[in-house]
Amino acid sequence: MADADSADAAGPGPSSLAQSEQKARPAPEELDPDDLLKEFFSDLKEVDRDNEVNRILWAFKLNPFEKLNLRFDATAEDVKRQYRKLSLMVHPDKCKHPQASNAFDILGDAQKELLDDEKREYLLKFLEIAREDVRTDRRKETKHDNLVRVASLLHEEGREGIEAEWEKTDEFHERWKMKARDVLARSEWRKRKLNKRVKEETLRLEEKEKEVKERVKAKKEHEKQWETTRDQRVSTWHDYLKGGGNKKSTGMVKPPKLKTNDDDKLYVQRPVGEQHRPPPPKPAGPKKD
Repeated sequence: MADADSADAAGPGPSSLAQSEQKARPAPEELDPDDLLKEFFSDLKEVDRDNEVNRILWAFKLNPFEKLNLRFDATAEDVKRQYRKLSLMVHPDKCKHPQASNAFDILGDAQKELLDDEKREYLLKFLEIAREDVRTDRRKETKHDNLVRVASLLHEEGREGIEAEWEKTDEFHERWKMKARDVLARSEWRKRKLNKRVKEETLRLEEKEKEVKERVKAKKEHEKQWETTRDQRVSTWHDYLKGGGNKKSTGMVKPPKLKTNDDDKLYVQRPVGEQHRPPPPKPAGPKKD
């Protein structure tokens, strides 16, 4: 009892103090991942933001995966997460780069394109063509490679397993990216060339249609004018006939005068040009006695 009283008189020990502090201390609040991300990017250096803006501006224009700095097998969730991360880096309110606004818009367009099922499916077709080209080049390069042959024999899945592991490396993705640039560039060139030909053909057809319309319009105007002056032409012709015709030459071709036979003459009067017709030539050949 005495010991207990002395202990109470001496005050609480270290263990009791720790327990009381733990009870008095409030539990730490759980931080929102978005708040942590914002806090992280708030501590970024300005040079890092500028470098990211430059990377986005110089990224390959035809591939939204490169604009977002993503692998080509990224999912829709990966796209959303990466866009949120990069948009905080290059946001015009946070980044002082003069082209930050353009970079921010490029990221937004890239996200929309990858989240659009139709556009994403169209893009993945060309990326698959590029991947098959890389695989074909890989098979040609390692056709006589003894190391690859031995590794294929030792691997459980054989050559397919070796190639599947290689396709997970950064080397494969870099080669895939470069081949995809070539495939997409060729596709865009063919697309622009086709659009140019279609545009030229459309302009040619429009010009032809315009020419036909002008010709039809001119014909209709001529017919209308001809009908409008019909009465004037008829009255002028009647006046001409009533006046006995114009004595002077009007430039019109006159019909020839009719020739009549003279009853006192036994021959038919011929035109002037036929009165002095030369006799027909005699047939060639020996003379008859």
